[in-house]
Amino acid sequence: MNIINIEHISKIYGDKVIFDDVSYGIHQGDKIGIIGINGTGKTTLLHIIAGLEEPDEGQVITQNGLRMTYLPQHPVFPEDATILSYVTEGQREKSWNGESEARTILNRLGIENHEEEVKHLSGGQKKRAALARALVNPADVLILDEPTNHLDNEMAAWLEDYLNRFKGTVIMVTHDRYFLDRVTNKILEISHGKLYSYDANYSEFLERKAEREEMELASERKRQSILRMEVEWARRGCRARSTKQRARLERLEALKNGSAPLRDQTVEMDSVETRMGKKTIELHHISKSFGEKVCVQDFDYIVLKNQRLGIIGPNGCGKSTLLKMIAGILTPDSGSVEIGETVKIGYFSQEVEEMNTQQRVIDYIRDVAEYIPTREGLVSAAKLLERFLFDSSMQYTPISKLSGGEKKRLYLLKVLAAAPNVLLLDEITNDIDIPTLTILEDYLDSFSGIVIAVSHDRYFLDNLADRIFEFDRNGHLTQYEGGYTDYLEARKQRIPQEEVSAQAKEQFGPRSGGKDWKQSQNRPAKLKFTFKEQREFETIDDEIQALEEKIASIEKEIMANATNSGKLNELTKEKEQAEGKLEEKMDRWVYLNDLSEKIRAQNNQEISNGCKR
Repeated sequence: MNIINIEHISKIYGDKVIFDDVSYGIHQGDKIGIIGINGTGKTTLLHIIAGLEEPDEGQVITQNGLRMTYLPQHPVFPEDATILSYVTEGQREKSWNGESEARTILNRLGIENHEEEVKHLSGGQKKRAALARALVNPADVLILDEPTNHLDNEMAAWLEDYLNRFKGTVIMVTHDRYFLDRVTNKILEISHGKLYSYDANYSEFLERKAEREEMELASERKRQSILRMEVEWARRGCRARSTKQRARLERLEALKNGSAPLRDQTVEMDSVETRMGKKTIELHHISKSFGEKVCVQDFDYIVLKNQRLGIIGPNGCGKSTLLKMIAGILTPDSGSVEIGETVKIGYFSQEVEEMNTQQRVIDYIRDVAEYIPTREGLVSAAKLLERFLFDSSMQYTPISKLSGGEKKRLYLLKVLAAAPNVLLLDEITNDIDIPTLTILEDYLDSFSGIVIAVSHDRYFLDNLADRIFEFDRNGHLTQYEGGYTDYLEARKQRIPQEEVSAQAKEQFGPRSGGKDWKQSQNRPAKLKFTFKEQREFETIDDEIQALEEKIASIEKEIMANATNSGKLNELTKEKEQAEGKLEEKMDRWVYLNDLSEKIRAQNNQEISNGCKR
């Protein structure tokens, strides 16, 4: 039985059709994730369901007595309210248990001082306080707009468990793909004013969407084929005397009036990175504190060329502070940050930089350059904006007209347009739609430079990182090889070992020398390939061969175009790029083969030791 019926709703903003006669029924117990590119109407749909906005046509009918709670993407807070009073203010049923539950949820969301005034909180803390308010308010339907923004990984896992145990209905917009996989049982996709429903989580949705699009294309191919046949028949000079002939002509008109399936536009990311010399980024025993709060303590590290680092840890532990020190925005209290002369940093901050909201979109990018270098040559700011889904009509509108996600996409374009060879990304996945995230991941995979990303998006880290640094609350960083899933597995193994080591140290005691405990501590960690390294090791020989063949082919073209100066210049640049990639692949080949030899020797030693025993 439906508890909410969306009946033939339509909504238009200016010239843009958000919904075009869409209907949908929501059942008790549905866990629905809403997906679509930024600006398609995800938040608008939540507003209409929650009764905060009226459709231009159609209606939403809800079951009598249905209780709904809404978490906005950008909550508004009362003046001078404390955190606890704000969270419990919206409770329909006031009780001691309600206040106790509010305190428990606030603690789980990393907010421990419940009597602090809301106005003193950071943006992330405010969003978590608003989430706590939504969760403590008894409801039949939870409507959540970006609930995972500003949650660290442990908080996101807790919220997953909470929503899985929640008996009511959940309707949410989120870009956290693991979260969608683990919580939702239905996906609603918004595309070109229509709603497409899938009884699936995110992974199954991807498969079913591909099937739907293939079926639509097959139907379109069939329509075009029949249309060609009917046009040929009409051209042969048919006379519409019989009923049969008139019906056939009417079918021809119907086929002509049919439309091809619409596809969502996708962002096209392309830029030219500045070539990097041997010296990259060197962090020499850096520390940073704010009052008694230690953010980074004695961190020493040299970033390798083309390395992909993911930085994780609890909210407020110092992740953003570390990026700001690398970017030169903050100075360490002790230690030093050395940046190579050829390093060009592009810094994407967690808070979108202050924009002049009256400035036109195109002028915001023209502040970087009128023409931007890409792999295809120089591209105008207007053309690059089109690739980022800002069409000609949007380019001359003020920034104030953009949605939060569109502003973030525009900010990302400005960072990339400066052609950096080091990208510092602080929570880039917040407010960016899933299709754009997927393209961003592909772009970063082929990016010829260093990427250092602070993120709570586990899916993003699995696709990006080849090394994870985890912050603890004392400013120390622990290193793990591989992506987020590799980190989880390694952490599970490390934590029990540390507990055993602590018990052994207590058992043997300092007077006995703790011999057995020290032996276990000094035992070398087992070497192994990460998933990404294994995949790279299996394909790198073919990639090197392909680059060598490409260089040989370019050299032949150079010989053939010796008198064509324009073509010669183009081929020379192409050859230099290919040779640069080949050099990087060869360095990587040496590293992977060296690691492979060490793993093989380690395994042989283990076999030998087993035989001796």
